[in-house]
Amino acid sequence: MKKLFEQFLAEKFREQLERFIIRVAIVSFIIHLLLIFFVHLGYININSKLTQNPISAIYTPFSFILVYEVFLLVFYLPRSISSYIGKQYEIITLIVIRRIFKDIGNMEMTPKWFTIESDRLFTYDLATALLLFFLIQRFYKNLQQPSTMLSEAPIQESLIKSRNKYIVLKHNIAKILVPLVMVLAAYSFVHWIIICQQSNWNDITAFKKINNIFFEDFFILLIIIDVILLLFSFLYTNDFHKIIRNSGFVISTILIKLSFSVEGIINNILILGAVVFGYVILLIHNSYKSIK
Repeated sequence: MKKLFEQFLAEKFREQLERFIIRVAIVSFIIHLLLIFFVHLGYININSKLTQNPISAIYTPFSFILVYEVFLLVFYLPRSISSYIGKQYEIITLIVIRRIFKDIGNMEMTPKWFTIESDRLFTYDLATALLLFFLIQRFYKNLQQPSTMLSEAPIQESLIKSRNKYIVLKHNIAKILVPLVMVLAAYSFVHWIIICQQSNWNDITAFKKINNIFFEDFFILLIIIDVILLLFSFLYTNDFHKIIRNSGFVISTILIKLSFSVEGIINNILILGAVVFGYVILLIHNSYKSIK
């Protein structure tokens, strides 16, 4: 079983999964289009916003792309905490974009745009997606800055050992995350199917908010992982700036989780606030490294 989980974190498996997800996304897009077509012809009766407009069919392949992003988050965890956090930001950005595709087919094109709540929320999502895309670009750019501390001073042997132990810890956590994420995904999907069947498929978005399925619970799991990594980081480093950086990333993840519990512009503010907070924490962390 241990070797099986090791294979999930191998580069070869990542490439195979990427190709598989792309194929599934294409097929799911075609199936969703056909479903919408049959609903319009009256052959199938499904009362949902996802079956009213062909544009909404983009929602389904985006869901599979999000699944791949979740895997990449686990895949990058042993390599870099910052890259792992960056993947969290990518996931929440894709969730916002997927929400745009879900709502774009139901907009009401009237001169009184901002008086209609759905159109107003659609505008907020568009602005949020653009800002998130920019912030993530800046976040990754600052990850690429060279560390002057490493280039100007010899690395102590004890520091190397501590780093190696921390990498092993992250690798073990990633291996544990693989089955946990699989179980959580299966549970979320089966639970959603059961709820939909109980309502006779009158509205497949009735269970919570469909955008929150799996990801609301997934971010709770990420908070637990972030806290574990933070606590163990005290064993392997006494650098103040690294401890504050890891603590800030935990706060950022909590803000993302809180965004799932609210709707409207508050949801967008919490998401943007989480990414801005993580980005500023990274900037300050990098300034500490340059001082050293």
